[in-house]
This record gives sequence, structure tokens and C-alpha cells, in this order.
Amino acid sequence: MPELVAPTTAVHRSFVAAMEEFRAEGRGGPDDHSMIGRELREYGGRWDDPDVFAGYAALLRAQAHEDGPLPDGFVPHTTLWLVDGAEYFGRIAIRHRLTPALREFGGHIGYDVRRSARRRGHASAMLRAALPVANGLGIDPALLTCEEDNTASRKVIEKHGGVLEDQRGPRLRYWLPTNTSA
Repeated sequence: MPELVAPTTAVHRSFVAAMEEFRAEGRGGPDDHSMIGRELREYGGRWDDPDVFAGYAALLRAQAHEDGPLPDGFVPHTTLWLVDGAEYFGRIAIRHRLTPALREFGGHIGYDVRRSARRRGHASAMLRAALPVANGLGIDPALLTCEEDNTASRKVIEKHGGVLEDQRGPRLRYWLPTNTSA
């Protein structure tokens, strides 16, 4: 059964295959400012090396800490991967606070599901499991954004109680309660 876990080397081969699926969709180009886009540019040719991949997974885990190794302009963020054994399905990142740019574009929570694992409820499962994590970080409500033409993501956000605040350019901005016990 798929579960959210901290980045792990146990899914190395599946993760590399997933990143190739994202690349085949056009991700990773110079105009892709997403987390996956940036990481494809930085690591894409090196993830095959087990030592590089182990360092990458450790880096992601360390970036959850306030004093972690963060790129300029980044805030601490908890990255979790949806896996089933050695199979990688996707990831979700919970940004611990908002910058002005995240308030406009990225929000508190962002997620990606590999192409071959879509339309199977993985995005919904990741978001549902991540809400208590976000709440434990003191985030309530959480801001989530998606492109206006991303119907699948919009449905996931709305299914979990996201309330549309507005649209800024092509981005829809939703506020989602994280206190799932209320």
C-alpha cells in the first residue's frame, strides 16, 4: 500500500524513471521554475549514480530544518515521497512559511505525480496524508496554487476543502484547512 515517506534510496531506480517521465513531458527546461524543473537541470544527468542519489535524498531531508542547506530565496520545506516498496509514485513538498513569491505562485504545498501513476488517486492520498504534517508545522490554513487549466489538481484541492480565493494570471489560489480533526 502506498505511503508517504522521507526521501529514501530504496526507490532509486523508480525515481530516476519517474524523472525521465517528467522530462518527456517537457519539464526541466529553462522556463520551468518548479522544484522538479530545477532539480532536473541540476541532477538529471547524475541521479543514476547511487552516491549522488543518496546525497540528493539526504539534502532533501536536511532542507526541512531551519538551518538546512537551502538555495537562495527558499524556505525550509518538508519533502515526502509517495512510495510502495521500491516503487516511486510522486512527491509532495510542504513549505514551512510563505515568501512573497510563494504567496503568488507556489503556496505552502506543492505536489507532482509521475505520468504512469496518474488518475489512480495518488495526488489525493498525498494531500490527505500531508495535511496533518502541515498542521503540525503550524500551517492552518495552507495556500495551494495550480494552473487554471489543471483540472485534476483543482479537483484534488477542492475535494479536500480548498476554497478559491482568487486567480492571479493563470494561477488559481486556494486556502485549505489543515486541521483535519475539526
